[in-house]
Amino acid sequence: MSATADHAEERTNPALRLGFEPGQVVQEIGYDEDADQDLREGIESVIGQDLVDEEYDDVADAVVLWFRDEDGDLTDTLVDSIGLLDEGGLIWLLTPKTGREGYVEPSDISDAAQTAGLSQTKSISVAKEWSGSRLVAPKSKR
Repeated sequence: MSATADHAEERTNPALRLGFEPGQVVQEIGYDEDADQDLREGIESVIGQDLVDEEYDDVADAVVLWFRDEDGDLTDTLVDSIGLLDEGGLIWLLTPKTGREGYVEPSDISDAAQTAGLSQTKSISVAKEWSGSRLVAPKSKR
């Protein structure tokens, strides 16, 4: 496929920019009616199955975490999310964009991620109302 076709597909399915792959188990946390349906459907299209919800009790390859300022303590939520991840998994923290209700300050994201033992590797616009921060846990030393 050409680079141009890849970019066109990324515009029609922003989930491709998040790096998901077919067959991955992606757990969704913090879903509410304000979550971006196109992004959710795009992720499901890429992975080839439904997102699993907060009740899922096995490990996941990735977590999509919708988080708004009023949702409580971000550090605690991130720590809880890490426990659900397979080694090498990642968390996409999705927060409302600047000026939107529930906006989370970038410094708060950085502080919470660091306190939870995560590294923020990328921040992108993932939908009209949502920004995404890619958070990864350090590789374990076995």
